[in-house]
Formats: sequence, C-alpha cells, structure tokens
Amino acid sequence: MAAMMQPQIILLKEGTDTSQGKPQLISNINACMAVADMVRTTLGPRGMDKLIHDEKGNTTISNDGATIMKLLDIVHPAAKILVDIAKSQDSEVGDGTTTVVLLAGEFLKEAKPFIEDGVHPQSLIRSYRTASQLAIEKIKELAASIEGKSLEEKKSLLGKCAATTLSSKLIGGEKEFFASMVVDAVITIGNEDRLNMIGIKKVPGGNMRDSFLVNGVAFKKTFSYAGFEQQPKKFVNPKILLLNIELELKSEKENAEIRLSDPLQYQSIVDAEWNIIYDKLDKCVKSGAKVVLSRLAIGDLGTQYFADRDIFCAGRVTEEDLQRVAAATGGAVQTTVNNIIYEVLGSCELFEEKQVGNERFNIFSGCPSGQTATIVLRGGADQFIEEAERSLHDAIMIVRRALKNSTVVAGGGAIDMEISRYLRQHARTIAGKSQLFINSYAKALEVIPRQLCDNAGFDATDVLNKLRQKHALPSGEGAPYGVDINTGGIADSFANFVWEPAVVKINAINAATEAACLVLSVDETVKNPKSESAQGEAAASAMGGRGRGGAAFRGRGRGMRRR
Repeated sequence: MAAMMQPQIILLKEGTDTSQGKPQLISNINACMAVADMVRTTLGPRGMDKLIHDEKGNTTISNDGATIMKLLDIVHPAAKILVDIAKSQDSEVGDGTTTVVLLAGEFLKEAKPFIEDGVHPQSLIRSYRTASQLAIEKIKELAASIEGKSLEEKKSLLGKCAATTLSSKLIGGEKEFFASMVVDAVITIGNEDRLNMIGIKKVPGGNMRDSFLVNGVAFKKTFSYAGFEQQPKKFVNPKILLLNIELELKSEKENAEIRLSDPLQYQSIVDAEWNIIYDKLDKCVKSGAKVVLSRLAIGDLGTQYFADRDIFCAGRVTEEDLQRVAAATGGAVQTTVNNIIYEVLGSCELFEEKQVGNERFNIFSGCPSGQTATIVLRGGADQFIEEAERSLHDAIMIVRRALKNSTVVAGGGAIDMEISRYLRQHARTIAGKSQLFINSYAKALEVIPRQLCDNAGFDATDVLNKLRQKHALPSGEGAPYGVDINTGGIADSFANFVWEPAVVKINAINAATEAACLVLSVDETVKNPKSESAQGEAAASAMGGRGRGGAAFRGRGRGMRRR
C-alpha cells in the first residue's frame, strides 16, 4: 500500500520527448540510410547530379557529396553525423565525400538485422573497430608508392589521380585537360600549405577549353577612375609596389575645428591638403615602381598623376589577391609611403592587362618566388562554372595529398573488393559471433563497386560475381581488378590508370566506421522542446502588449490640430 502511495517523480520538463531502446536505434539507423540513399546515385563517373534550390532562390547543381550534404539542411540528430563526416572528409582529403556517407550508411544497414535479433550494440562496435583496423593495414600493404620518380613521371602519375577524381564530375569530359592544369598548379606552389595560393577566377562565356592557367597571379580589373585608359597596360620586368593606404584627396575630418582670424588663411589649409596627397604620390613614383596596387581606393587625381608618369595603378584590390601578389612577386604590403626601400618592392617578368571574355584581367606572370598560380575558368552557365570550381578544388586537394603521402591504390571499387575478400577470409579464423559481424562489414564494403555498376546501368550482380571470382584467385593477381565503366565488365584498374591516393580510402573507412559506431552506441534520444503552453503565453503577451500600446498611443502621442 505504501508503495502505491508514493508520488510520481518528474525528472524532465513537461513536453520532453524521450525514446529509448531498440526502436529508437532502428529509427536512427533508418534516418542514416535515408541520407545515404540521397547521395547514392552521385557516386562514380556515371553518377547523376543533384539540383538543390534553397530558400533564397539560389540554385546549385552538384554531385559533390559534401556540397549536397551541406545544402540539404538535415535536422535529424543522428543523420547529422553523416553530414559531419562528409565535411571532415572534404576538409581533410578533398575527395571521397560520397564514398564516406555511403559506407557509413551501408555499415548501419548491415548492422540493423543483428540489432533487431537482439545483439548488443557494443559487440557490433567492437567487431567493426577490429575490421576497420584490419582494412586499413591491408590498404597500406596494397598501396604503391610514387616516391623516387622523376618529375615527369610524377606529373603523369599525379595527372592520373586527378583524372580519376574529375571523371565523376560535371567536367569529366575534359578530365585530361583539367588534370594537367591542376597538377601544374599544385607543383607550382610546391610545399606551400596555404590552399588560397591557388586562385580560381570564374569568367562566364566561352567553353571549358578556353580555361587557362597563369603561373602567377591574375585578378579582374578593379574599379577605375578617369585617366586609367592613358596608363600603359604592359610592362616587362616591372617593380611592383603594394600598399594598404588610400591615395585620395582627403578633406579634414568633419568634426575637426580650425579657427581662422583671416579668410586668406583658409587657402593655406586647402593647399596643405593638396600637398599631402602630392607628397604621397611623389614618393610612390620615386620608389621606382611601375605597378602600384592598393587595397584601398586610388582616386582620380592619383590615377591621372600615375598615367602622366607611365605608371599602372589599381585600387580596391581584394585582400586575398594582394596577399597572393605579395607571395608571388616577393614584395611586402606597405602601410605608409615614407622610406620605401628597394627590398619591399616586388618584381615579375611580365605584367599585362588582357581581355578574357567580357572581363579584363591584370596578369602577373614569371614571378620569382613562383609559389602561386591562378586558374581562370570559362564556361556557359554560372552554375556550371560553380560546379567546375568545386570539382577542381577536389582535384587540387587530391593531388596535394598524393604529392605529400605519395602512395596510391587501385580505384574503381578494386581496393574495396580486395579488402572485402581479405576480411571474409579473416572472419573464418574467428570463433564466435564476431565472425558474423566482420562478415557483414566485409559485405558492406562491396557497396562501392555495386553502386558504380548501378549508376552506370550495368548488371551489378553479374559484375560483382566476376570481381569476387577474380579477387579470390590464390595467386593474388586479381587484386587490382575493379569495375570497367566503359565496357560494363571488369578490368585492371591499375593498368587503366584509375588510381586514388591511399589516404582517401584510409580516411573514408576510418570516418565511416567511427560514424556507424557512434550511431550504434546511442541508446536513448531525448528531445527537449519548449512546452507549448509557454509558447502560447509568450504569443498572447506579445499580442496584448501590441494592443495596449496601440490604445495608449492613440490618446497621447498624436498631435491635435488647433481650431
């Protein structure tokens, strides 16, 4: 009786939604699988694109996993984990964003029947972690190094990696053209870690083949004043002065107070203002620079002054472009024109202004430090150029990674099939439930070649059976075999130059396993919405306040016309 009389304990706020146990775990897994299904069709050279229309009316066409995940605006808490791993893959490696989401979704799909049968999630997590370690060791063992090759060989190998990445993008039709451009750009910046040293400028119009690479810096002509057209537009071996000051006629600050006893003194103040600007301009000319760039405005007086002295000037250059010019030409950005020494001036072999489409570009080429490059992209629609830029970003990241880590593996699903075979073989040596879990992990890895076939319209079952047979050969000669997108059969991916850096696969398997384990380890989801009554009260008080305010305003505030 006493037990029945005990009051109920209220722990959580009213209206809190708690779901726990098996059903909520299954619900989380289903949400993650739904996300994976969204990007599933974008995988590989025959992957489709997604058109995403946001609330601002912007349209994005993309098949880059990370871009799609960012734009989808997913609200489900468990599914957000997949968005995070896609972002981390993008920032860490640059490519493989769709792969990582697909793998995580597939790991969870394979775990679902076990969860439904009452297997404890921790047993699955333990086996998945073991399997991922074995898989990563196997990748490292199978990876081929490109270290110690000559520059020409290295360029060709890196070009193959870039072409593999670009083949699944919108600009896949011109992958060789862009791959060589990307490799040249990455080799130009050398060991420079800052990715913004490779600038990508977009100019609508023309076709893709009109795109070009500048070994130096190129930026759009800035806003110009009268006198600009009289300036020379081409210099050989010019000295370049970079400034962060305004070269405009500035009046005194509005709140400055000057007391004059004689009106004639006013002229001397005006003259002083003119003398200040002329002094600044004169110092720029005396420095010996032939090209003057400033982050702030260079007014019409300055523009005309430089034009009369055969000097090119550009004001309002963006911070990013100015820093890239400084890095390329060896100059330093100055915040004053006093005591400009020779060492702070930059130099380049050739400066010219060129017409690209309907835009004019200032181009600095043959720069001494050479640690910067600019890709000028051409194309029809704006969305197309945007997607081309995203594709090139992926390719640039991949080439940088391959250059640093210098190990590559066979693409086209070959490495996935080989790891899958290895894990299945390993699972047979394990006694206990773990054997089943590692087997399911191995099966999940086959999603990559299967999806490549599905997206290209081939019979996935037929192709996968051929691959399994090839990879099961005891000699190990079948290890590099993957899906042949062109014929619908199987082919040696290594011989066909379908390569990807080992670090992409290692990172993808690591991140996907972590995400799957994270979702599996959640046993309760607590949602804490604000109680509806509180919202109702807030709305009522807002309405009441508005009403009362209105009444008060009517009586007091409005002025009455006198009769």
